[in-house]
Amino acid sequence: MNGYFPSIYASPIPTQYRMTLTVGEHSARHIRRIARMHLENWELQHLTDTVELALTELIANVVRHVPDSRCTLLLLKQPTGVRAEVTDAYGELLPAPAKLDRESEGGRGLILLDALVDKWGVIPAPADGKTVWFECATPHFRATTPDNCEQVPRRSP
Repeated sequence: MNGYFPSIYASPIPTQYRMTLTVGEHSARHIRRIARMHLENWELQHLTDTVELALTELIANVVRHVPDSRCTLLLLKQPTGVRAEVTDAYGELLPAPAKLDRESEGGRGLILLDALVDKWGVIPAPADGKTVWFECATPHFRATTPDNCEQVPRRSP
């Protein structure tokens, strides 16, 4: 009975990926590779560049601002595209786009995130933490979604 199993017996492709880790300066590269693999499995390759860049920004914020550099990453396939979440236990510093002068060397990550993704926001997480999330829709969904679709409000600074 070790023969061929028809595809109806094969397990379905998972629609989410979750990982808890301590991030460092090279973590974004590994997380981009993981995201790319899942987007290919979900046939959402056209979102790869956007998701990789947005995840890089969120992971960089954890490396810079979270004292223990621990976070949980969640990638979730949705009917409209993909959602990514990065959760940490350090809710004291909530992300908000900074007011920058032209000479600043940093602080543009959330401005970039806002320009890249369709929706993003911050929600409280257990143990005084926070979850920063974003969603990227497929071009078909963007083209067929009315302008007045419901958006989750972003937390103001």
